[in-house]
Amino acid sequence: MQPPANLPTLARATIADVAREAGVHASTVSRALNPATRGMVTEAVAQRVTAAADRLGWRPSAVAAGLRTRKSRTIGILVPDLINPIFPPILHAVETLLAAQGYATLVANTDNDPAREALLIERMATHLVDGLMLASAAAGTGAISLCARLGIPAVLINRRMPEGTGCAAVSAVTNDDRHGIGLAVDHLVGLGHRRIAHLAGPEGVSTATDRLQGFRDRLAQHGLEPAALRPAQAYTREAGRAAMQALLAEPGKGFTAVAVANDMLCLGVYDAMEEAGLRVAEDISVTGFNDMPFVDRIHPALTTIRIQHDAMGRQGAEILLAEMADPTRPRQSIRLVPELVIRASTAPPAQDSACR
Repeated sequence: MQPPANLPTLARATIADVAREAGVHASTVSRALNPATRGMVTEAVAQRVTAAADRLGWRPSAVAAGLRTRKSRTIGILVPDLINPIFPPILHAVETLLAAQGYATLVANTDNDPAREALLIERMATHLVDGLMLASAAAGTGAISLCARLGIPAVLINRRMPEGTGCAAVSAVTNDDRHGIGLAVDHLVGLGHRRIAHLAGPEGVSTATDRLQGFRDRLAQHGLEPAALRPAQAYTREAGRAAMQALLAEPGKGFTAVAVANDMLCLGVYDAMEEAGLRVAEDISVTGFNDMPFVDRIHPALTTIRIQHDAMGRQGAEILLAEMADPTRPRQSIRLVPELVIRASTAPPAQDSACR
């Protein structure tokens, strides 16, 4: 759409414009406006150039500076699902730390699609991002090798690459997912539950595989076997509802409690139980994972595993900045310790409970 003929088209002032305004050569303008070279011109000339730049509204071009230095003071962040409330607290911690160091951030949603993830990485590379933080790691992704090929430092947060993928040479800040789900199992067993099911996350994602293994291991320590297992197709409310419906429909596998792999899935679990005429806690106890915002406001409030959102974002950003400054630094693998938050969605099993 063209601007109306009676309105002037505003163009960004250039070095050449400032040079004409100040009556000096463009190279003199460049020296006068660069703090590192300002001393190469007289103070009177420097002040005349600065005044001309102010009158024209000249501002330094970040793009041009980036092309010269190959640095943009920008960090890219990829998340698998922007709708998931777990990510805003993590992103806030990342952006707060990076902003204090003079960096801007670009956030993009991969939608759990490896092809889209690769495209976003390539697009960010063309914009000269100085580094990437990836919360989207999963089996089948080529993100780490792509970052290496493009020469972009990268750090994983929240998810790590699944074992056996050959991507160990990348730092990661995640949760101790096996220990976290173990806390949920301990809590349910402590309440008296012996028939405990697990609604797992999607296959190929470290948070799902680690929590499933942690669930099995901790049950075994209590001398118990899983009452039922069912993976969800995605970390969404809809997938949680479908997986819980399937669990409830399995014949001969009654359970009094279900340890769920994440809080978004729990929303669907609540939906499926309501549709089946079952009450959370009274009929089946439910535990979640992540302590995402507002799960204390649903009814009944969700017993869940609280992860360290702020520490994850902050430490991930610190590691990335350190590796950008020194690419030879040894890579780090940090697992943050989660904690159990007990609310109203868990209770001792009813004496006559046989769900089903």
